[in-house]
Amino acid sequence: MLRDLGRVLAATRSRRGGPSVLLGHSMGGAVAARFVAEATRPEGRRAAWWRPVDALVLSSPALAADLGLGQRLQVALGRWLAPSAAVANGLSPSWISRDPAVVAAYEADPLVHDRITPRLASFILGAGAFARGRAARWPTPTLLMWGGADRCVAPRGSRTFAAAAPADRLTAREFPALAHEIFNEPEREEVLAALLAWLAAVRPA
Repeated sequence: MLRDLGRVLAATRSRRGGPSVLLGHSMGGAVAARFVAEATRPEGRRAAWWRPVDALVLSSPALAADLGLGQRLQVALGRWLAPSAAVANGLSPSWISRDPAVVAAYEADPLVHDRITPRLASFILGAGAFARGRAARWPTPTLLMWGGADRCVAPRGSRTFAAAAPADRLTAREFPALAHEIFNEPEREEVLAALLAWLAAVRPA
């Protein structure tokens, strides 16, 4: 996923030019955060897939998961014994939003599934931990928004990241009552307004 994201950013910049603003939600937030965190490595030690990003938006990023010791052991063992075995992720569709229409559309979407592999779970956990560990040296202007009532990812991941990141690099906004899909909640206009205001401030042109 990191290599693919690097290819997309390179292609976009070559075709469109101008600043690159990356937005990642949920698992995509973990991917985007891990991608940008690579910039904290010394220049000669960065992965080949890394590309510069001018600004970053993280929406309910999967920076932490509330897993017990047994679940973490399952992930670790599964990564070595059966890394591609697809199992249920244990998430309920009702957790994504307090809007029943959003949940119904999610359940009716034929592209939605509830599968996850040990390899993917391990990547998500590692990506979140890496980003949290590099928060104090965060290099990129970032807007971090999350729902305080999120049950799909652990809000503490965003809170921990926000507490460690430099104030001149991070704008953090928690919406205490919102569930996971903050752009699909009844208060979506408030969330969108926060995003647009930040984009206007960080890139006024």
